[in-house]
Amino acid sequence: MLLYKQKKNQTGKGNRLLISITVLGSAGPIRFVVNEEQLVAAVIDTALKNYAREDRLPVLGSDLDNFVLYCPNSDTEALSPWETIGSVGVRNFMLFKKPQAQKGIDDGKSESTAWNRKGSGSWKAWFNKSRNMKIYPH
Repeated sequence: MLLYKQKKNQTGKGNRLLISITVLGSAGPIRFVVNEEQLVAAVIDTALKNYAREDRLPVLGSDLDNFVLYCPNSDTEALSPWETIGSVGVRNFMLFKKPQAQKGIDDGKSESTAWNRKGSGSWKAWFNKSRNMKIYPH
């Protein structure tokens, strides 16, 4: 009868960390184990894959270039995608979508401004119409 030796952790891989990544609007943090030598970009990619696998809301997408990872305990700068996750010294992070530049439309105004103007105009029309329908006693 042959006895199999248990495989031990191979040296040179670094320590493993259990990290927690919170996504704004999500039900709770995503937790998974990473190597402390792993790059922040790889951690973001893993977080997005785990998030999608768990069918969490809001739907984020899978392009890791659209996201930044913050450490809530330290300064307000996002972590560089090229630094290692273990260099930060913490295990709790926040994942945010990068702000998208607004696209202009033909007249030079942004789409959101045009939509808000249209929406506010219809709101005013509704308000005036409902106000005119009231019967005031003399």
